Amino acid sequence: MRQRVVTLFSMILAILFISCAPKHSEIVLAEFGEDEVTMGEFENIYAKNAGGIEKAKTDSLQKLENFLDLYVNFRMKLRDAKVRGYASNKELNDELLDYKKKVGVTFLLEKQVVEPGIKQLYDRRKSELRVSHLMIRPDSSGDEAARMKAQNILDSIKAGKDFAEMVEKYTSDTYSRSTGGDIFYVTAGMLPSDFEDACYETPVGQIYQDVVKTNFGYHIVKVTEKKERIPEIRASHILIRTTNDAGITDSAAAKMRVDSVKMMLDNGGDFAELAEKYSDDTGSKSQGGDLGFFQRRMMIKEFDEAAFSLKPGEVSDIVKTGYGYHIIKLMEVKPYPSFEENKEELKNLFKQLRYNAEQAKLIDKLKAKYSYKLNDESVSSAAAQTDTFKVTDDILPVIEGIKDQPLFTYAGKTVTTGNFMDKVLQTTDFLNKPANMSFYNDAVNKVASDLLLEEEALNLEKTNKEFASLMEDYRNGIYIFKLQDDEIWSQVKGDSVKLHQFYESTKENYRWPDRINFSEIYTRNDSLAKNYYSMLQQGSDFEELAALYTERPGYKDKKGNYGLTDPKANKLAEAAGKLNPGEFTAPENITGGFSILKLNAKESSRIKTFEEAKAEVSGAFQEYESKRIEQEYLDRLKKRYNPEIYYEKLGQAFKSEE
Repeated sequence: MRQRVVTLFSMILAILFISCAPKHSEIVLAEFGEDEVTMGEFENIYAKNAGGIEKAKTDSLQKLENFLDLYVNFRMKLRDAKVRGYASNKELNDELLDYKKKVGVTFLLEKQVVEPGIKQLYDRRKSELRVSHLMIRPDSSGDEAARMKAQNILDSIKAGKDFAEMVEKYTSDTYSRSTGGDIFYVTAGMLPSDFEDACYETPVGQIYQDVVKTNFGYHIVKVTEKKERIPEIRASHILIRTTNDAGITDSAAAKMRVDSVKMMLDNGGDFAELAEKYSDDTGSKSQGGDLGFFQRRMMIKEFDEAAFSLKPGEVSDIVKTGYGYHIIKLMEVKPYPSFEENKEELKNLFKQLRYNAEQAKLIDKLKAKYSYKLNDESVSSAAAQTDTFKVTDDILPVIEGIKDQPLFTYAGKTVTTGNFMDKVLQTTDFLNKPANMSFYNDAVNKVASDLLLEEEALNLEKTNKEFASLMEDYRNGIYIFKLQDDEIWSQVKGDSVKLHQFYESTKENYRWPDRINFSEIYTRNDSLAKNYYSMLQQGSDFEELAALYTERPGYKDKKGNYGLTDPKANKLAEAAGKLNPGEFTAPENITGGFSILKLNAKESSRIKTFEEAKAEVSGAFQEYESKRIEQEYLDRLKKRYNPEIYYEKLGQAFKSEE
C-alpha cells in the first residue's frame, strides 16, 4: 500500500513538473531591465546568421555562448535607441518609409508576380501538348471583322462542324492548313501568353471555349495530345542524301543505300562505325553521327517526331525528310531538372514572355482594391493644353492654370495634374516626348501603377510576416547605425599628438619587409639586347642607357628604375634579387622580351617612420579608439540594465522535439 502511494505521489509530481515547465521556445536565456531573450528568439536569429537550422545544430556550445553575449549587447543597444526616442525621429522615419516603398514594391512583385509565375511555368513545362489552331488574320476589313469571323467559325465548330475541314477552308496559317491546323508539340514558354493559357486550360481532344487574340491574329485552339515532356535528348544519325554533289536527285539510289545500311545495323553493325563510313552529314559523321543534345522543334518535324519517340539505345526505322533518308539512334535523355536547378532560366523566360502581362493583372487587382478612379475630363483638358509641347521642365508653366485639377484618385488620395507632371519629370521614361493624349494614356497608367504598388507595399508589413521581419531587421539596423555614430564614430578624434603617441606604442606593427632597388633595360629585339649588354660590359652607364633605350612603357623617364620593391613581387624582382649591389645580368627572356637587370641596393626589413606609416597608423588608431569607446558605452549599458545571462540553459538550444 505504501509503495502504491509513493508511486502515485511521484507521478503527480512529474505531471506537475512537466505542466509547470516552460515551453522550449519560452525558456529565458537572458534578462536585462524589463526585457528578456527567449530560446525561440535566440534560435531564430542564430540560425539566420549561421546559415540555417541544420548548420546551427552542429555548432559548439562556445559559439552559442559568444553569440548570446553579442546578441544581448545588440538588444541593450536597441533598448537604448527606444529610450532615446529614435522611433519618433523624422529623419530615421523618412529613411524607413523610403526603404519600405522601394523594397516593398520589389518584394511585392517578386512574391506576387515572379514566384507564382515561374512556379506555374515550371509545372507546365513538365508536360508538352500537341496543338492545332485555326487562325484568322485581320485584313483590310479591320480587326473587329476578323474577331467576328473567328467567333462565327468557333460557333459553327461548337455546333458540329469538323475542325479540320474548317481549318482547310478558313485558316490564314498556310503552314498548318494541310495538316488540320497542327502546329506540332509545344510547351510553356514557347507561345504568346494568352495562347499558352488557352492550351493548358483545354482538355485533350477539345477546343478552347473562346477565340484567342495574339499579335498574329485571332485563333481557335484545339489540344490533340498531352504527355510528359522530355526536355532534351542526344541522338546520332546516319544521313543518306537524295541529292548528290552535282545537284542531281536520285531518290531510288539513296533508298537502296539507306536500306543497305539499315540491314547492316539490323545484323549487328556498329552504328558509329557505319555513320562514319556511310553518312552524308559531314558535320557529324566523324563523331559517329552524334548530333549532341537538342530540344523539341530544333530539328525538322519528321526527324523530331521520330527521335523523341525512341528509347535510349533504340534505333529508328528509316525516316524521310527534305534532306534525305535518316536512321536515328537515341543515345541519352536528360531528365526534367529540379526547380532550383531551373530557377534562373525560368525567371529569364518568365520576364521575357509573361512578366508584363502578369504585372498588369496585379495592377488591375490593386485598382479595384484601392478604388482607383480616373478623371477623364482632367486628362482631356491637360492633353488639350499641352498637345503642342514636349515633356520637359518647360511644360510646368503651361499647366499652371490646371495643375490643381484632380487627375485620378486611389485609397482616398488625390493626384492632381501638377502632382502627376512632377512625378513624370523625375524620370526619363517620357522625356522630350510629345505631351499629347497618347503620352497621357501611357504616363498616367505608369504613374498610377507605381503609386498603387507603393500603397500596397506600405500595407505589406501588416499582412506578410516575412516582409515584417525584413522591415524589423532594417529598422534595427538604422537604429544601431545611428547609435554607433552618436556614441562611437563621432567621438573618435585623432590629433597629431595622439597619433604620434599611438605610433610609438605600436610601431612594431608597421614594418617594411626586405626590399631591393633595381633597374631594367628592356627590349623586344634579341640583337639590340646583346648590343646594350656589350656596351655595359665596355663601361657605359646603366641609367643613361636605360633612359635612352628601355622599351618598358612608363620606365624610360624613370631610367628603368623600379624603386624599392619586394624581391618576391614578380619574376623581374626575383631575378634582380639574386645579384649583388652593382651587378647586372646578361639579357634574359623573362616577360615576353629581353631584360638586362641591375641591382642598385638591398634594404633589410625595418620599422616604418611615422610619415611612412601615417595612413596605417590613422586607420589602426580609429579602430582602436572605436573599440575602446564602444566598450565604455557597453559598460554604461550593462551598469544601467544589469544583464543576467543563463549560459547553462544554452545546452537545450536546437534540441526541442516540438
